[in-house]
Amino acid sequence: MKFFIVILAVAAVAHADVSHLVRGGEADAQIVKQDADVAPDQYQYAYETSNGIAAQESGVLKNAGREDEALEVQGSNQYTAPDGTPVQITYVANENGYQPQGAHLPTPPPAQPIPDYILRSLEYIAAHPPKPEQPGRAF
Repeated sequence: MKFFIVILAVAAVAHADVSHLVRGGEADAQIVKQDADVAPDQYQYAYETSNGIAAQESGVLKNAGREDEALEVQGSNQYTAPDGTPVQITYVANENGYQPQGAHLPTPPPAQPIPDYILRSLEYIAAHPPKPEQPGRAF
Protein backbone atom coordinates (compact mmCIF):
# COMPACT_ATOMS: atom_id res chain seq x y z
CA MET A 1 0.00 0.00 0.00
CA LYS A 2 2.85 2.41 0.83
CA PHE A 3 4.45 1.67 -2.53
CA PHE A 4 1.19 2.59 -4.31
CA ILE A 5 0.98 5.94 -2.45
CA VAL A 6 4.61 6.73 -3.32
CA ILE A 7 3.94 5.98 -7.01
CA LEU A 8 0.86 8.28 -6.98
CA ALA A 9 2.88 11.06 -5.31
CA VAL A 10 5.66 10.76 -7.90
CA ALA A 11 3.10 10.83 -10.73
CA ALA A 12 1.43 13.94 -9.23
CA VAL A 13 4.76 15.77 -9.01
CA ALA A 14 5.65 14.79 -12.58
CA HIS A 15 2.35 16.15 -13.95
CA ALA A 16 2.15 19.30 -11.79
CA ASP A 17 1.79 22.63 -13.57
CA VAL A 18 4.95 24.58 -12.76
CA SER A 19 4.68 27.08 -15.61
CA HIS A 20 4.34 29.91 -13.09
CA LEU A 21 7.82 29.08 -11.79
CA VAL A 22 9.51 29.39 -15.18
CA ARG A 23 10.74 32.91 -15.92
CA GLY A 24 9.48 34.27 -19.21
CA GLY A 25 9.86 37.46 -21.21
CA GLU A 26 7.54 39.42 -18.93
CA ALA A 27 9.58 38.62 -15.83
CA ASP A 28 12.80 39.69 -17.56
CA ALA A 29 11.47 43.05 -18.81
CA GLN A 30 13.80 45.97 -18.24
CA ILE A 31 13.02 49.65 -17.73
CA VAL A 32 14.31 51.40 -20.85
CA LYS A 33 13.13 54.93 -20.05
CA GLN A 34 12.15 56.59 -16.79
CA ASP A 35 11.61 60.20 -15.83
CA ALA A 36 10.11 61.82 -12.73
CA ASP A 37 9.77 65.36 -11.42
CA VAL A 38 8.12 65.89 -8.05
CA ALA A 39 7.38 69.26 -6.43
CA PRO A 40 5.19 70.13 -3.42
CA ASP A 41 2.24 71.23 -5.58
CA GLN A 42 2.71 69.18 -8.77
CA TYR A 43 4.40 66.11 -10.20
CA GLN A 44 4.93 64.21 -13.41
CA TYR A 45 6.43 60.88 -14.34
CA ALA A 46 6.86 58.63 -17.35
CA TYR A 47 8.34 55.21 -17.94
CA GLU A 48 8.69 52.58 -20.63
CA THR A 49 9.73 48.94 -20.38
CA SER A 50 11.39 46.62 -22.87
CA ASN A 51 8.19 44.56 -23.25
CA GLY A 52 6.14 47.52 -24.53
CA ILE A 53 4.51 48.75 -21.33
CA ALA A 54 4.49 52.55 -21.10
CA ALA A 55 2.83 55.07 -18.82
CA GLN A 56 2.88 58.78 -18.12
CA GLU A 57 1.04 60.89 -15.57
CA SER A 58 1.02 64.46 -14.30
CA GLY A 59 -0.80 65.97 -11.39
CA VAL A 60 -1.30 69.42 -9.95
CA LEU A 61 -2.77 70.61 -6.65
CA LYS A 62 -5.77 72.87 -7.29
CA ASN A 63 -6.99 75.43 -4.74
CA ALA A 64 -4.01 74.85 -2.43
CA GLY A 65 -4.73 75.69 1.20
CA ARG A 66 -8.48 76.05 0.69
CA GLU A 67 -11.20 73.74 1.91
CA ASP A 68 -11.94 72.63 -1.68
CA GLU A 69 -8.30 71.67 -2.31
CA ALA A 70 -8.07 68.82 -4.82
CA LEU A 71 -5.51 66.98 -6.88
CA GLU A 72 -6.10 66.95 -10.64
CA VAL A 73 -4.35 64.11 -12.47
CA GLN A 74 -4.05 63.33 -16.18
CA GLY A 75 -2.31 60.34 -17.64
CA SER A 76 -2.21 57.38 -19.94
CA ASN A 77 -0.78 53.89 -20.12
CA GLN A 78 -0.46 51.24 -22.76
CA TYR A 79 0.45 47.59 -23.00
CA THR A 80 -0.18 44.54 -25.15
CA ALA A 81 -2.82 42.09 -23.92
CA PRO A 82 -1.97 38.36 -23.81
CA ASP A 83 -3.93 37.83 -27.04
CA GLY A 84 -1.73 40.42 -28.83
CA THR A 85 -4.25 43.26 -28.78
CA PRO A 86 -2.75 46.69 -27.99
CA VAL A 87 -4.52 48.34 -25.05
CA GLN A 88 -4.34 52.08 -24.40
CA ILE A 89 -6.05 54.00 -21.62
CA THR A 90 -6.15 57.75 -21.10
CA TYR A 91 -7.65 59.18 -17.94
CA VAL A 92 -8.40 62.23 -15.85
CA ALA A 93 -8.92 62.03 -12.11
CA ASN A 94 -10.20 65.04 -10.20
CA GLU A 95 -13.01 66.14 -7.89
CA ASN A 96 -15.40 64.46 -10.35
CA GLY A 97 -13.75 61.06 -9.94
CA TYR A 98 -11.71 58.78 -12.18
CA GLN A 99 -12.69 59.14 -15.85
CA PRO A 100 -10.94 56.58 -18.08
CA GLN A 101 -11.23 56.38 -21.85
CA GLY A 102 -10.17 53.51 -24.07
CA ALA A 103 -11.46 51.59 -27.06
CA HIS A 104 -11.62 48.37 -25.01
CA LEU A 105 -13.77 49.84 -22.20
CA PRO A 106 -17.51 49.13 -22.21
CA THR A 107 -19.84 52.03 -22.95
CA PRO A 108 -23.35 52.51 -21.57
CA PRO A 109 -26.28 51.92 -23.92
CA PRO A 110 -27.92 55.00 -25.44
CA ALA A 111 -30.56 56.72 -23.35
CA GLN A 112 -34.08 55.44 -23.97
CA PRO A 113 -37.02 57.87 -24.33
CA ILE A 114 -39.31 58.17 -21.33
CA PRO A 115 -42.58 56.30 -22.02
CA ASP A 116 -45.73 58.39 -22.48
CA TYR A 117 -47.49 56.91 -19.44
CA ILE A 118 -44.57 57.99 -17.21
CA LEU A 119 -44.62 61.52 -18.67
CA ARG A 120 -48.39 61.76 -18.06
CA SER A 121 -47.88 60.55 -14.48
CA LEU A 122 -45.22 63.19 -13.84
CA GLU A 123 -47.46 65.89 -15.30
CA TYR A 124 -50.34 64.77 -13.07
CA ILE A 125 -48.14 64.83 -9.97
CA ALA A 126 -46.88 68.33 -10.86
CA ALA A 127 -50.48 69.55 -11.37
CA HIS A 128 -51.77 67.83 -8.20
CA PRO A 129 -49.01 68.04 -5.58
CA PRO A 130 -49.53 65.97 -2.44
CA LYS A 131 -50.90 67.76 0.60
CA PRO A 132 -48.31 68.53 3.27
CA GLU A 133 -48.22 66.06 6.11
CA GLN A 134 -49.43 67.26 9.48
CA PRO A 135 -46.91 66.74 12.28
CA GLY A 136 -47.84 64.44 15.11
CA ARG A 137 -50.52 62.65 13.14
CA ALA A 138 -50.27 58.85 13.46
CA PHE A 139 -51.83 56.26 11.20
